[in-house]
Amino acid sequence: MQLKLPPDIPVWISRMLPKNNIRYTLEVGGQQTMHVMESGQGTPVLMLHGNPTWGFLYRRVMNLLARDDIRCIAPDLIGLGFSSKPKFYSEHTLENHARWLGALIDQLDLKDLIFVGQDWGGPIGLRALADRQHLLKGLVILNTAITPPRPGFKPTLFHRFSRMPVISNLVFRVFQFPQRVLHKTQGEPDSISGNTARAYLYPLRKIRENQAPLALARMVPDSLTHPSVEPLRKCKALAQSFDGPSEIVWGDNDPILGRAFKRVHTVLPDAGVTRTNAGHFLQEEVPDEIAAAIRKVVLTVNAVSPQ
Repeated sequence: MQLKLPPDIPVWISRMLPKNNIRYTLEVGGQQTMHVMESGQGTPVLMLHGNPTWGFLYRRVMNLLARDDIRCIAPDLIGLGFSSKPKFYSEHTLENHARWLGALIDQLDLKDLIFVGQDWGGPIGLRALADRQHLLKGLVILNTAITPPRPGFKPTLFHRFSRMPVISNLVFRVFQFPQRVLHKTQGEPDSISGNTARAYLYPLRKIRENQAPLALARMVPDSLTHPSVEPLRKCKALAQSFDGPSEIVWGDNDPILGRAFKRVHTVLPDAGVTRTNAGHFLQEEVPDEIAAAIRKVVLTVNAVSPQ
């Protein structure tokens, strides 16, 4: 494993990151490099965001865990944040993202791992761990979808729009959608404003580097023959077979995935559940509840297998 220096980031973003954090990049295959932020030491907790954010999303949770014996690891998905940006839409597949994340897990030699996933981070992480089930000891699931769609489903308006020729490219690439409207998905819109909103815009400010939000929107299945369906089946199978401690923290005011709670809970019926009034990016609104769920899972894992 060869850690490389991270890209420079503006001072105003650096001041918002977790205290005593370290940042680095790792090559993860296919000429891609993944930017990673870490804080703390102890039980490894891998925290994965979704579209169109980056590891910054977990900064408040990481600060709350600073005094625990926990190693928080928050990578940026390829194409987002300060990770490398693939040139072609076709490179963004669920299998590719899982392979890139899997390379990170292998190089960091993460064992007795707790996984935290939200939005696309949920299935990307679970798909990578489906090939490494022996490493997974605990789960904390936030607003995400970890199962394939049911027969007869209809894609959302957002995802139908992402497949419209020309106009979707214009709106996503030129007008920086959905980065500029993240606050509209929140229970409390002010939770993403000011420098917080700017921090999500900054890594995708250049048009030649901002194709991932559209590509990830198109990664959502629009039919049962979509390439994401089979990997999602593997995610569901892993979650259903997992017998370790698990927690679900959910934002009920999420207009994107709020209604997916029942499907997630069906797959993880024994998980502890915390329902909140937060929106899609609940890490910005209810970090205390998420940190508490992580602590609970870590304590249970360590009680069974002392570190």
